[in-house]
Amino acid sequence: MTAESNRGAGHESRRHPARADLARRWAETVRAARDGADGPGPSPEPYAENLLDRWAEPQRRYHTTDHLLAVLDRVDVLEAHGERPADPAAVRLAAWFHDAVYLPDRSENEERSARLAERALAELGVGAERTAEVVRLVRLTVSHDPADGDGDGAVLCDADLAILASPPAAYAAYAAAVREEYGFVPDDAFRAGRAAVLRQLLDLPRLFRTSYGERVWAGPARRNLTDELARLTKAP
Repeated sequence: MTAESNRGAGHESRRHPARADLARRWAETVRAARDGADGPGPSPEPYAENLLDRWAEPQRRYHTTDHLLAVLDRVDVLEAHGERPADPAAVRLAAWFHDAVYLPDRSENEERSARLAERALAELGVGAERTAEVVRLVRLTVSHDPADGDGDGAVLCDADLAILASPPAAYAAYAAAVREEYGFVPDDAFRAGRAAVLRQLLDLPRLFRTSYGERVWAGPARRNLTDELARLTKAP
């Protein structure tokens, strides 16, 4: 996994308290993706270290190890409430890779993350069909708009967007962290761009595609998005 620069190596946040547990979860997911076998393929552990270093890069404020952990945990929550994807291992692998490449000043992060997943999973001995599904899912996080009947896409996108349903204080912290990631953007330009993103989300026919997400997360998320949009577009 050397195709992208790994700017977070040695960064203080690599000592995240959940790092060892995340590495264990990664190894379990890779072995499940190999249909439960340890081979063929190299050890998963060095790949976990590389990915966790990426998630700890210093330019990240929201798209951090905490975000990775939250998405994986929300996949577990959705499964616990009966929202079982067709390929749980592919969904979890896609969660690991969906923001593995993240530079706030670039627009092709998801595509570069998808290509990274394609190369790494081939090296790890994950089959071509499952690898293709992971790559598709990573690319889907550009729009968060899975097709009807796309159970894998629904679980991943809902897990990724669940932050939008946070209590007001946690949502405010999330929005502030996103603003920090785009600190190089002038305020007027950021407000316009962020407002466009919020409108795109609010215009989705369904913000969440799983039954649990629509029932539990959709109402709070739409209130948060609407309130933030009003603040961003309020006349000075």
